[in-house]
Amino acid sequence: MLLAILLSALAMTLIVGVRYLIVSGAFAWATRVRHPGLYAGLDRQMRREVIWSLASAAIYGVPAGVIAWGWQHHGWTRIYTDVSAFPLWHLPLSVFLYLFAHDTWFYWTHRWMHRPRLFRIAHAVHHDSRPPTAWAAMSFHPIEALTGAVVIPSLIFVIPIHVAALGFVLGIMTVMGVTNHMGWEVFPRVMWRGPLGAWLITASHHQRHHEQYGCNYGLYFRFWDRLCGTDRGIGDFQKAHARAASRRAAPPPGGLAGR
Repeated sequence: MLLAILLSALAMTLIVGVRYLIVSGAFAWATRVRHPGLYAGLDRQMRREVIWSLASAAIYGVPAGVIAWGWQHHGWTRIYTDVSAFPLWHLPLSVFLYLFAHDTWFYWTHRWMHRPRLFRIAHAVHHDSRPPTAWAAMSFHPIEALTGAVVIPSLIFVIPIHVAALGFVLGIMTVMGVTNHMGWEVFPRVMWRGPLGAWLITASHHQRHHEQYGCNYGLYFRFWDRLCGTDRGIGDFQKAHARAASRRAAPPPGGLAGR
């Protein structure tokens, strides 16, 4: 039994890690196509982001693997596979409840992480990415990774959810985590400038958090930021792109001046 649990934890860690590499890699490639040179001069930073992110993958993957084993062999959790077990309207409702609960947890733990002592100990790892790239989505200190790793595993014991709906939630979590950090706006203008954008978080909203720190703490929705007075609107990427252009134009270390 112990071996089976260990193998399940290892398998889930590999799944989380490979998922991160594929999704972040895909959006990093899209960045090279859409904004060539945006990540110029950030190779060392991106390597650091990948290392921290793969460490976070283990912190996310191990408890998920243990719970997956318990679900398969002992019926742990309230995940169900028979779509008729609950009314069809429960599918979208469960997705929303998971996203809102996750967003709530993220908002308050994120604000907590910005307290000076915790910031220095843990959250500074994430903000060391200046500017963040598509590889920074899971670039967390282990303390911060632990606060994120408990959310979904806790919710599946409380709120019934179909296995496909859970996969959808995890997909949204992964895509939003990456696109919020990639340094440009991948979504249509209506999602961040129109009425929908007044409530949804995309890269334009999260960019301002990485510029000003004490604002825009949410993950999916702007509800808590707006309710608590920490919403400072959306930013733009002009300065970040200008800095990238400066990095591209700067001579490489040890260039002609060093010869």
